[in-house]
This record gives sequence, C-alpha cells and structure tokens, in this order.
Amino acid sequence: MLIFLFTASVGLLFFFDPFSFPFQFEIILPWIPYLNLFYHIALDGVSLWFVLLTNFLLLYCVLVSWESVQIRQKAYFILLFVINFLLLHVFSLLDIFLFFLSFEAILIPMFILIGVWGSRDRKIVAAYKFFFYTFIGSIFFLLAILSIYSQVGSTDLVVLWSLCQRNTSGFSLFTFERQTFLFLAFMASFAVKLPMFPLHLWLPEAHVEASTAGSVLLAGILLKMGGYGIFRFVLPLFSDAVVFFYPLVYCLSLLAVFYTGLTTLRQIDLKKIIAYSSVGHMAYVVLGLFSNTFQGIEGAIFLMLSHGIVSSALFISVGLLYDRYKTRILFYYGGLVQMLPLFSGNYLFLTLANLGFPGTSSFIGEFLVFLSLFVVSPLACLLACLGVVLSACYSIWLYNRLFFGPLKVRFYLLFADLQWRECLLLLPFLYLILILGIYPSYLLFYFENPILLVLNSY
Repeated sequence: MLIFLFTASVGLLFFFDPFSFPFQFEIILPWIPYLNLFYHIALDGVSLWFVLLTNFLLLYCVLVSWESVQIRQKAYFILLFVINFLLLHVFSLLDIFLFFLSFEAILIPMFILIGVWGSRDRKIVAAYKFFFYTFIGSIFFLLAILSIYSQVGSTDLVVLWSLCQRNTSGFSLFTFERQTFLFLAFMASFAVKLPMFPLHLWLPEAHVEASTAGSVLLAGILLKMGGYGIFRFVLPLFSDAVVFFYPLVYCLSLLAVFYTGLTTLRQIDLKKIIAYSSVGHMAYVVLGLFSNTFQGIEGAIFLMLSHGIVSSALFISVGLLYDRYKTRILFYYGGLVQMLPLFSGNYLFLTLANLGFPGTSSFIGEFLVFLSLFVVSPLACLLACLGVVLSACYSIWLYNRLFFGPLKVRFYLLFADLQWRECLLLLPFLYLILILGIYPSYLLFYFENPILLVLNSY
C-alpha cells in the first residue's frame, strides 16, 4: 500500500501540468443523479501539494509506529489508511456535500486513534473534547450546505463558481444576508479545525494524549483542512461577507498570536509547546487568507505546507526523545547537547525553522503574509511581527532549557544519540525545509492559477 501511494504521488507530480487551468485528473461519476449530486474529484496547483503532503506524512506515521505500537497493531494501521483515504478525498473533492462527509468522517478514526492508542490517562477526555468541538461546528456547516442546495439545486463547486461569475451586472449569487449566514456557518466548522482562537482548546489536549503518529496527523495535515476549506469555499463564494468580517477575523487572529506566544512561554510539556505554537502559526495563515491579496493567500498556502513539514518533524523528534526517557516534562531534561549531539543539532535546525529563520521554508510563508498585511493594515503588520519576537523567545528558551545547562544525570537511564535509522527518518524533513526556504518559486509557481481564480470573485 505504501509503495502504491509513493508511486501514485510521483506520477501525479510528473504528469501534472501547472499551465493547465483550472483542474486536472477530473472524474465525474453519478452518485444520486435525481438529486443532482455527483462524485466530482479533481486537482489543481494547490490541492496537488496537500495530497502529496498527506501521502508523505502517512509514510512517516507508519514508520514511527513500527515499534512503539504494541497492541492491536492491525486495527491501528487500518485506521491510518482510512484517515489517509478520507484526507485524499477532502483535498480532491469538488462537491461541497461530499466534502462535508469526508471532512467529518475523519472524526471517527481520529477519535479511536486518540482514545485507544493515546499515551496517558486523560486520552479519553482528549478524544471526547476533540470529537465534540468538531461535531458542534459541523452542524452549522451542514445547515449551510442545505441552504445552498435549496437555492441553487446543486452543491458542485464548479457550478457555484460559474453562477457567481455569470452575475457580471453587480449582483451576487447569494444576498448579503445569506452570505453572512453561510460565512458564519462555514467558519464555525473550519475555525475549529484550524483551530482559531478561542476555539483552540481541544488541540493541546489532543496532542499531549495522542501517540506520535496521531500528533503528526493532527499538526501536519488535519489542521490544514480548515485553511484549505476557507481557500476553496469561503473566499470565492462569500466574497462580500469576507470583506465585511475581515476586521473581526484580524482581531481574533492577532489575539491568537499574542495569546499563544505568552501561553507557550509558561508550558512545561514538550508536546503542548509545539501545539500552542501551531495555533499561532495558523493565526498567520488566517491573516494571509483574509488579506484579499495575491501575496497574502500565496503566503498562507505556503505556510500551511511548511508548517505541515516542520511541526511533523518536531513531533517525531519529541517522540524519539519520549521513547528514550518516557517523559515530556522539561523539568527532567537539561544538558542533552553533551550526550546527544546529533539529536541536538537536528532539533536546533527544526527550532529555527519553527520560528521562521531566514533560509527556512517558514520564513518564506511568513514574509509573504507580512508583505500583504503591510498593504492592508500597517498596524496589523506591526502587531503580527511582534508575534514573531514571542515565537523566537519561547523557541530559543525551550532549546536552552532542553539542551544546555547542567546535565541531570540522575534522571537518565541511558544516553543514546540518534541511530542511523532515525537520522534517515528525519533527513527528508530537513532537506524539504531547506530546499523550500532557498528555492520557494518552484512551489509558488503552482499556486498562481488557483489563487487568481479565487481573487476573480472579488
């Protein structure tokens, strides 16, 4: 199965034509024809890279679980492949109703993954919190889809786009009042998945209790479903409501930047530190998506892909440390650079990537977002840049507490640096972070046509 996914990913990348507009590999099959519902999948320059990221991270979820998962292994790996199947549908479906079904179906295997294979006693609480936060938002999402279907008679995104573009006389497909309701309903679901402040409370708990593979899936790809949904559905269909609500969204996102930065400074659990930093990075993604500028949306998409790589590598590194010492509490660590030089060098590189150091992939995404913010609101740009200072503070302070200072020998049973297998496991992440930071234009080139299609709705 992994070999099939790898060859399919290489084939998609090889045969995809970035000049083709708007979609490729399109498949339309009848699902419920008398209700005008069709199974419609296709890829563009944005969804292609999320599909590739999904397959890439699934491979690593299998590898990091090879020895750590000792109970119900067959069921565990079946759940991983079910999640991968649903994620591939989320990033390729062009029918909103079928997107909703795949979007919400991921709840079930992730709930089981956290509740059964979680690492600590509060895993059941974390699983229920993840389930109910997402499920409540999904109710409004379903109501919005039914509202669209009652008016248009179709939930196909291409049909809705064509109807929106056909109204060149100044009239929108949806009235402003209906756009307001649809925007809030869609955002109720997408904001939980991102997650946006103040709907983020489920994320740190879920990360702490989940296994390493569960954390990689959550941070690497599941958080991106919310941003992808905003880009694919909210921005092109509800442009008037986006313009109306963007001050509110900006205020919440800037609050998230400062709140997560200050909250991360006082955390003592390694996974919680990475989880709260993820909320801050997703706040930058939202700022870029709602900037209504080409550079902002481009930077937001790039930052989502970059965060999927960086955060996944950080969680894998924390998992390797946990496998050695069976704790993630900072109090028990210190001076690891003396005994784990390879691991400390790897973690330093990932720390710099996480705070957006120049030359890494995160810097490119954040720079494009800040560039768009400066055009839209210089004050918002200034406040967002101050958030980078907080990010640098908690990242460098964490590294200092973890690797420098006195060596706490009494808490360590062994000193085992990275083995060759673990080095090979982390090397592709380091390579991708570096190559995307040095040569981002290869990836940005694919985003041009899909972003222009979204901006044409304004």
